[in-house]
Amino acid sequence: MIPWLGPEPVFPPTRLALREPNGLLAAGGDLSPQRILAAYSQGIFPWFSEGEPILWWSPAPRMVLCPAELKVSRSMDKVLRNQRYEIRVDTAFREVMAACAEPRGQQQGTWIVPEMVEAYCRLHQLGYAHSFETWVDGELVGGLYGIGLGLMFYGESMFSRRSNASKLAFIHMVRHLQEQGVTMIDCQMHTRHLQSLGAKLVSRQTFLATLKENARRAQPAAMWNYRYSHEPS
Repeated sequence: MIPWLGPEPVFPPTRLALREPNGLLAAGGDLSPQRILAAYSQGIFPWFSEGEPILWWSPAPRMVLCPAELKVSRSMDKVLRNQRYEIRVDTAFREVMAACAEPRGQQQGTWIVPEMVEAYCRLHQLGYAHSFETWVDGELVGGLYGIGLGLMFYGESMFSRRSNASKLAFIHMVRHLQEQGVTMIDCQMHTRHLQSLGAKLVSRQTFLATLKENARRAQPAAMWNYRYSHEPS
């Protein structure tokens, strides 16, 4: 059994999270900015499907990317150099979330339910949720969104409407955040795609120690002030 959260934004210790399903910690509560920010500051995030109660997770081990360990393949390096594109930050946050929520392949539903969209758009308005976007000829073709606390970024989801569009946004995000002093990006769950980009699994203890150090540090003024246009030479 897992605890049911009360009206206050308080969570049980992450060490009590279940092993199966990996990381399930609690249920209930709400998606207020206060509760969501309290969750992320402790390495916890909401993840649930339509018709389910709000579920809160803290998996172990944790998938993270140290920006200095980013891997860019030769083929992707050619895309970076030879394709025309523009990277923007926070110019179409709701559109990015809506695109991430669209079903993919054989997927029947999405965990980015309407309540999640509204909750994260509120966080965006408050300056905590951010999107990195790939644009081509004035069209949004890919991107990702997540939560920024101090010098910690928690990636949530990404989408592509053209080949490699999300990777373009991801690579620029990682390089930019590294320049701003970010030493770890939370990727939450293991995927081969993230592993191919340099992400790795770390223990909960390592993750929480780095989170605690990064989340309390001040954000540089240029943290979310980024725009890049590329024309092939």
